[in-house]
Amino acid sequence: MSHLEIYVSEYSRYVITLLIILYTYESFAVFRYAKEEQRKGIYARQCFLMFAFHFSCFVTICFETGDITYLFFYAFQQIMLYAFTVLYRMLYPKSNRLVSNNMSMLLCIGFVILTRLDMTKAIKQFIIVTGSLAIALVIPFFVHKFKLLKKMKWIYALAGVAALGIVMILGQTTYGSKLSYSIAGITFQPSEFVKILFVFYIASSLHEESGFFEVFTTAVVAAAHVISLVISKDLGSALIFFITYVLMVFVATRNYLYVLAGAVGGSGAAYVAFQVFRHVQVRVQAWRDPWSVIDSDGFQITQSLFAISSGGWFGLGLYKGTPGSIPFVETDFIFSAIAEELGILAAISLILICVSTFLMVMAIASGTRDKFYQLIAFGLGVTYIFQVFLTIGGGTKFIPLTGVTLPFISYGGSSILTTIVMFAVVQGLQIIRREEEEALELALKKRRMKKRRLQKQTQGNQKLSRSASQLNDLKHRNDLAGDEIEDEE
Repeated sequence: MSHLEIYVSEYSRYVITLLIILYTYESFAVFRYAKEEQRKGIYARQCFLMFAFHFSCFVTICFETGDITYLFFYAFQQIMLYAFTVLYRMLYPKSNRLVSNNMSMLLCIGFVILTRLDMTKAIKQFIIVTGSLAIALVIPFFVHKFKLLKKMKWIYALAGVAALGIVMILGQTTYGSKLSYSIAGITFQPSEFVKILFVFYIASSLHEESGFFEVFTTAVVAAAHVISLVISKDLGSALIFFITYVLMVFVATRNYLYVLAGAVGGSGAAYVAFQVFRHVQVRVQAWRDPWSVIDSDGFQITQSLFAISSGGWFGLGLYKGTPGSIPFVETDFIFSAIAEELGILAAISLILICVSTFLMVMAIASGTRDKFYQLIAFGLGVTYIFQVFLTIGGGTKFIPLTGVTLPFISYGGSSILTTIVMFAVVQGLQIIRREEEEALELALKKRRMKKRRLQKQTQGNQKLSRSASQLNDLKHRNDLAGDEIEDEE
């Protein structure tokens, strides 16, 4: 190995860590300003740091592997992300750039770690992302223009229950769970797509009325979704659906009793699932004491913990660790691979980028006046951040493993497509919010102008009144003077 290769191998991890930390700082710096126009400088710095991070990682990969062809793959990724960023800004100037920038940054991290783990899967992921971003270019338009979305609640409900029912009956069994089915050789995981329909259903049901009857009706439909997932043994998705439903009902009703009922019901359901499903018992045992079953059920989580602890603050460096020793590292445990080779600081930065994205989605939700769109933004934001929590929490032994993917980063076509579509929907809601703000500002401006006109008119009337009063006084004085002259004569 030449001196240059040694220097690149040794110091690149510090450069990579610094770049992702600076990017993370900018992700929170945007919240200092209320308007998008005030954040332009921050967004420009974010883009520079993102592309610098991406480039540094692939240069390191080339030096570590001795294969310069990886730069061609990097070039295709850069072209795709740059084209998407430019087109999005041209088509939707009112969109939120923090959401799109963070999405691109997370995709960059995913491409880097997947390229290091499995080049074939990285290429497949790249193709899926390219198609998904093309779809994302048109979704904000439909969300913005199609007002019928509010009136399609039973279409959302029936489509969601039907899709999950098909998987429950005809789905392919993978490691004991029915998660997907194939059409024309293409495998889909319907629970990923139904997440969006589920959020739309709850929003369309509760945006006008949120009394007990409406809540009960949505509870029945939500139960149909969750039970279908439980029967299919897709318990991670079932948990996401349940939490999303409870929190959306709370936001719609502002009634804490529903949260309490959800907590009690969820705890009871978790206990029943533990008693009924063998693989749940296995995962709980692996979570409680993985070292006692390190050669069998606890092997995954112990390997994950070994990888995280060996990374240190700055990581071992790309191709310096052994993430391949973790089963399903490209899907369930990709966070552990990032912590091992990019370091704990990079892993924490990744979490914070996800948090800043969630906070911005919540800001979009709180700033939207239409309750339907507000509930959709809130529901999609909760779905996203809770999935992040389940994946990272399971991989770090914070909670039992649930088997869900890390959005934008883990390998998986259905997951990546669904998450990109979710973010595109959020961008459509941001456009609606900006138009609401502009309409409100215009109304306030018109009101101020009208007030000024009334004030000027009032002042003019007062002047006329004073002038008339002065004329009357002058006339009265002239009359008195005339009377005095007559008396003298």
